[in-house]
Amino acid sequence: MTKKIISFTAVTVLLAVTIIYAATTGSIQMSFIDFIKNFFDADNADMAAIKDLRFPRIIVAVFAGAALSVAGVLLQAIMRNPLADAGFIGISAGAAFTKLFIVSFVPTLFFFTPLAAFIGGALACFFVFLLSWKSGLNPLKLILVGIAINAVFSGLTEAMISFGASATGAITSNLTLKTWDDVSLIVTYGSIGLLLAFVLYASCNVLVLSDKTAKSVGFNVTGARILIATVAVLLAAASVVVAGVISFVGILVPHIARRLVGYDHKVLIPFTALLGAFIILLADTLGRTMFSPMEVPASTIMAIIGGPFLIFLLRKE
Repeated sequence: MTKKIISFTAVTVLLAVTIIYAATTGSIQMSFIDFIKNFFDADNADMAAIKDLRFPRIIVAVFAGAALSVAGVLLQAIMRNPLADAGFIGISAGAAFTKLFIVSFVPTLFFFTPLAAFIGGALACFFVFLLSWKSGLNPLKLILVGIAINAVFSGLTEAMISFGASATGAITSNLTLKTWDDVSLIVTYGSIGLLLAFVLYASCNVLVLSDKTAKSVGFNVTGARILIATVAVLLAAASVVVAGVISFVGILVPHIARRLVGYDHKVLIPFTALLGAFIILLADTLGRTMFSPMEVPASTIMAIIGGPFLIFLLRKE
């Protein structure tokens, strides 16, 4: 219990410090004292610029990190596979494909982009289960099918780009120039998904068991798996629509979280959300400030970190 409290406290403090650092560092510099002093000053031009440009970016990064991380936890629970991740098994690619299709070819339906992304992610998830299921879940087959589905949707996306579609923000993470409309979108759908994920923590704990054991106590395995998968797709789609595709978050963050707070999803889900928010915000802030005026996307930094981590997991397994 003490380790869990310390972990929650440490990550919360680190997240708060990173938020303040991200807000006060960059082309417009401001000390912490000046930041606090001018926060409610409507006439301060620097603070107005920070509120209009940096705050939306920070909030989007926080919610995208939380959403993708919790989506990873949910997918790993229902698939019983430590490598299950929305960006790894095609869900993010499916969401990005349908988002790009709507934005590029049916712009009059732009308002329905979140719904289109959800449908694309759900379709990818459905195909992964459909093609990998044979008298139960085979973790290895599931990942291989997921990689294939990811390749198919990524190929379709590249084909659309070759026909003139704009890839900006659709296939790579793009946290620059975010607006308060973007914040409203990801906060609304992200909050719903995160709340539903926490409500379903008990089902996640049961699904860690074998299907036979779960069914023996009267648990509806199929229904729970569909419901949890739907929430995971919602979280991944919300992130893709606003922040683009960021891979490895759903693999990296849950594994670190389990080592710190254990396997009980009642604790694991909220802690993973906090840790994911911190890691993505940190990645975006470092990418924005380390090589200024150039920027390194958060997805690039996560790929650099996530690649070796995935190799470590494979060797350990």
